Amino acid sequence: MRLSKVIEVDGARLNIVIEGKNKAKPVLLWHGAACNLKMWDQVTSRLKNDFQFIGFDIRGVGSSVPTDNKDQYNFECYARDASIILDTLGIDQCHVWSMAWGSRAALAFCSLYPDRVSSAAFYDASIGPADVKAQKIGHQTALARQKKAGIERFDLPEDWNKHQNDETMRQAMAAAASFNLPAAALKLSLPVLVATGDCDPNLVSSRELVSIIDSARLEIMKNVGHGSVLQRPDLAAAIFADFQASLIQQHTQTDL
Repeated sequence: MRLSKVIEVDGARLNIVIEGKNKAKPVLLWHGAACNLKMWDQVTSRLKNDFQFIGFDIRGVGSSVPTDNKDQYNFECYARDASIILDTLGIDQCHVWSMAWGSRAALAFCSLYPDRVSSAAFYDASIGPADVKAQKIGHQTALARQKKAGIERFDLPEDWNKHQNDETMRQAMAAAASFNLPAAALKLSLPVLVATGDCDPNLVSSRELVSIIDSARLEIMKNVGHGSVLQRPDLAAAIFADFQASLIQQHTQTDL
């Protein structure tokens, strides 16, 4: 099942896609910087029989239309939008999966609406300043290592970085600079997976994030750079599935 819809929130029109098994575990997806919800297509297609994925373009990005209010571009607003999306879909609690910039926004959401989140998987996570140049270098290094290892390069999802308005997209991305992510991380007590490639400079900050969150564990993806979900959707999907399976196992052992 794949269903597209638009949800209106305070004058903004949010583009939503629901894909997967009806009444399966709901997973709220947060896209990366300059990406839209289609960036997840290669992983959701692999896991759609086991989960119900809810992808959305944050306001001003992809096919979502913002209001004229420039004060809307902040993580508090995006988190409220996500909560309203869950309300509209009749979902009380979800799992969260994010990548890169989206992990910043998802971390904010988890800290602001902890009762709505069962677990979180933050890929390519950083709570410090982004080093875009180092990310690009690491990305190319990872591709070279994958080629040497005989790993074929994956096709990027169609239109994964298309936006109705590039200017509002850039304004929306700037929200990361105005939210205290280390303080937000201290509030988390839910199960957290942090998964980052060994060629991604964000790995340093990912380690810091795991040290802050008592309930977090780190998965280092071999020969993977920044943008892991796009670069290695097979590995990203497998790690997420294993994480969810481990939660079920822990719950079963607790019941025993």
